[in-house]
Amino acid sequence: MSATGRTKTKKAATTEPLPTGKPPVAKPKVGVLLVNLGTPDGTDFASMRRYLKEFLSDRRVIEWPRAIWYPILNGIVLNTRPKKSGRNYERIWNREKNESPLRTFTRSQAEKLAETLKDYPNVVVDWAMRYGQPSIEDVLTRLRNGGCQRIVMFPLYPQYSATTTATVNDKFFEALMKTRFMPAVRTVPSYEDEPAYIEALARSIEKHLATLSFEPEVVIASYHGIPQSYARRGDPYPDHCMTTSRLLRERLGWDEKKLLTCFQSRFGPEEWLQPYTDETVERLAREGVKSIAAFNPGFVADCLETLDEIGNEAAESFHEHGGVNFSHIPCLNDSDEGMSVIETLVRRELQGWV
Repeated sequence: MSATGRTKTKKAATTEPLPTGKPPVAKPKVGVLLVNLGTPDGTDFASMRRYLKEFLSDRRVIEWPRAIWYPILNGIVLNTRPKKSGRNYERIWNREKNESPLRTFTRSQAEKLAETLKDYPNVVVDWAMRYGQPSIEDVLTRLRNGGCQRIVMFPLYPQYSATTTATVNDKFFEALMKTRFMPAVRTVPSYEDEPAYIEALARSIEKHLATLSFEPEVVIASYHGIPQSYARRGDPYPDHCMTTSRLLRERLGWDEKKLLTCFQSRFGPEEWLQPYTDETVERLAREGVKSIAAFNPGFVADCLETLDEIGNEAAESFHEHGGVNFSHIPCLNDSDEGMSVIETLVRRELQGWV
């Protein structure tokens, strides 16, 4: 065939008219689901008991044999702990919205993320809780009914643990098991060494310290603990925490004496990850350290464990044992630094879908 003939054939192929009378194919929606730990609906006994029962019945959280744990849970814990926990929640409760700070911040994170993703008109952002309301199943149903055929699910835990990230994944896929037509899904992995996360933490710390009238001699990175037996069975959580602290020290130019890594919130008779935050705070005060600050890099939003356990209880202990200046550095929450981390990770997972 001549060059002219090839040219005519190619032109005919490119000028063939498109089919008519068919509606344009709608671009499928993509859901982004932010999931945090959970929150009680109120500080009253019934609300606290309902929340604690769901939380402490999770086999990922308490790995003891059910025959041993359930009599303790139902016979002792759920009859005594709700009242104490309710009093603690009262100290940090958002009275304006009548909800816990965790719910307030998680909702705000979702709303702000939706605003920053407006350049993706087919993306829908929502939020849920692993324990309590809104539940993962209810929000997943809402996203699916809204036309989301693809979903990015984001467990809001920087460091991976079976007690946090894995149980969110469990509940998410458990909800999907009830559906006839499953959407395509992606889950955001842990981000303990993500540069955007380390930079956000460092800037948050620097900004807060610049507001203080004193310079902390020691800064404590307090992570939520897990039993040591969980780590021995392969949970990578302690290594992830150490990685975050190491990278933060490098970014801030601090040594191991300036930035300590500790673990809080132990529960039950088992040995948990050490050193313990409460014992470290007391020891520092007894040794003559007068000024310290503490922050919680394992939490993306302030909650009972940060605002009360550290902001109130740890501060009280430090002062009682001779310390003078104590400051709790807020979590990233819905700050510009915090939202930059969430947006960076979500945009990464959305690639190829939007």
